[in-house]
Amino acid sequence: MKQSLEGRAALVSGASRGIGLAIARRLAAEGARVMLVARSAAALEAEAAALPGAAAFAADLAQPDAAGQAVAAAVAAFGRLDILVHSAGATQRGDFLTLPDEAWMDGYALKLFGGMRLCRAAWPHLVAASGAAVLIAGIGGRLASADFTIGGSVNAALINLTKALADRGVQDGVRVNAINPGSIRTDRLTGRIATLARARGIDPEAAAGVLAAESGVARFGQPEEIAAAVAFLVGPEASYVQGSILDVDGGWLRAV
Repeated sequence: MKQSLEGRAALVSGASRGIGLAIARRLAAEGARVMLVARSAAALEAEAAALPGAAAFAADLAQPDAAGQAVAAAVAAFGRLDILVHSAGATQRGDFLTLPDEAWMDGYALKLFGGMRLCRAAWPHLVAASGAAVLIAGIGGRLASADFTIGGSVNAALINLTKALADRGVQDGVRVNAINPGSIRTDRLTGRIATLARARGIDPEAAAGVLAAESGVARFGQPEEIAAAVAFLVGPEASYVQGSILDVDGGWLRAV
């Protein structure tokens, strides 16, 4: 059976672990050659070595020149760039009144500005390939929370950027969409679950059930479920999907 992304080349940011790594693995399984980008050089090299035709580029996308360098490395390695997925960026939670300026600047520098610069650098190559871009935002961009002011506003900005780039993509032949993950079982969430388990003297799965119930969902998601959504959005079956904001959150957001 022909793989849906055979012959395509992709760049995935935040690809050393969690959602980004799951996306890189899924795109590779669909036949794409993948450039894994993140700050952790050793982890990247190890993960890229396990994927057919993959390569690694260590970069801090919070730095102004890093996005252009990452895109150039992908084009040099593969001769083209058809797919861009921006999954890098975690933001600090906390009391709005005590979060310092540095936390805000760090949150915006990697997730928003890193994504914007990747899109800008990759755009000519995506135009040439009639390619696709997916920005991984987060359900917090549509669901405000007092302890998630940085992440919520960054995600909201990414959602708006997605719509704006999709508008440009109509004339340039580039599809641009976004995914809003809900609570996904990454290292960060696993840490929260472990903390609750210790505090209440219960096992981790019971703690996970408690946290999920507090969010109003039946369970937490897996990184592979976000990766499956990405594979659909960049693949041929989503050829008429443009400017979509796909919530993959287990039903957490109930607003229309």
